[in-house]
Amino acid sequence: MELIDTHCHLDVPEFSVDRTAVRQRSGSAGLVGIVIPAIHADGWPDLLALCSDGSAIGPALHPALGLHPVYLDRHRETDIAALERAVADARPVAIGEIGLDYVVRELDPTRQQTLFEAQLEIARSVGLPVLLHVRKAHDEVLATLRRLPVIGGIAHAFNGSLQQARQYRDLGFKLGFGGMLTFERSTKLRRLAAQVPLESIVLETDAPDLTVAAHRGERNSPEYLPDVLAALARVRDADPGDLAALTTANARAVLNLP
Repeated sequence: MELIDTHCHLDVPEFSVDRTAVRQRSGSAGLVGIVIPAIHADGWPDLLALCSDGSAIGPALHPALGLHPVYLDRHRETDIAALERAVADARPVAIGEIGLDYVVRELDPTRQQTLFEAQLEIARSVGLPVLLHVRKAHDEVLATLRRLPVIGGIAHAFNGSLQQARQYRDLGFKLGFGGMLTFERSTKLRRLAAQVPLESIVLETDAPDLTVAAHRGERNSPEYLPDVLAALARVRDADPGDLAALTTANARAVLNLP
């Protein structure tokens, strides 16, 4: 059984002590790929170095480069030009993590929108998919994507409506489901995961955040992705092996992974 974690911040300091062991355990858990999205320009060099590590430790690591909306205070005016250069040099699998976050009230919506559109333009120019961070802003993100269409991507940690899910699908996007699906109290999310077409679903952990129920209060890890698969199998009343094959195929298709 092969799995791909389509959203995992394996490059962050939370994994500094045991990153190699995490990679090994993830491989033992069935993971064949991990997509690592960037959050700010200062982290790009370490992220790219990690993904270019030629050692055969666990799953393949795939980089995505972008400027996360929550880190507006870390982004510089020169970062967009730097992103263009980095994308040309490194050829990541996607532009991300990008989007709009209307939950954190201190974040200026206008600055977020400007940053989002600039990165969409880069994705459009190089023909790469995007990894979306969206909180309380699905309608705004969808409207922007209709104005500035890209070749597709993933709406990470999707928690919108079924109607919004259909709109993302029409724009070439898959929907990422992660650790919150493993909590029984996540009734709305579980209902959504049961209704969305399987062809639209990919799996993720968002590690080290949003851990699974079995590790509540602990650091999340890509090795826990099978817990997400099991939760999806329960809400879909489906065979885990079949879902693993399908969600992995979805991830490979939308991100052009081997």
